[in-house]
Amino acid sequence: MAQTVPEMLAEIHAASFETPRPWSATEFAGLLSMTGVFLVTGDGPSFALGRFVPHEAELLTLAVAPEARGQGLGRKILKAYEKEADRQIALKSFLEVAADNEAAISLYLSEGYSESGRRKQYYTAPDKTKVDALVMEKRIKHT
Repeated sequence: MAQTVPEMLAEIHAASFETPRPWSATEFAGLLSMTGVFLVTGDGPSFALGRFVPHEAELLTLAVAPEARGQGLGRKILKAYEKEADRQIALKSFLEVAADNEAAISLYLSEGYSESGRRKQYYTAPDKTKVDALVMEKRIKHT
């Protein structure tokens, strides 16, 4: 039996994250059924899930399977997310990222995001320690 889209997303997410905790197929199915939520997929095992409300887009999650990292898929899928945000006429994009996720933070900074806030002890790591979330934003340039 073939996997559903939510199951495939949950599988990639589980391979990609410990903090924040991986999302389940049920959670992905619920998000995908919500108004304004959009999914962009990459060439390899990667995806970005975003949400649009008038004039703002939020990157809910971006995941690249571990075996596909180092090939630029994260950057490509981030650009695909931003292109869709632009298409939806978002003026800004927002995201939250674990403060200890150096690779993701480096990607976001290199693509023009800047830190606009911090949520203290927002995530719980597998060892039960608390990790801050950085809130980042970027102005979307309309083409």
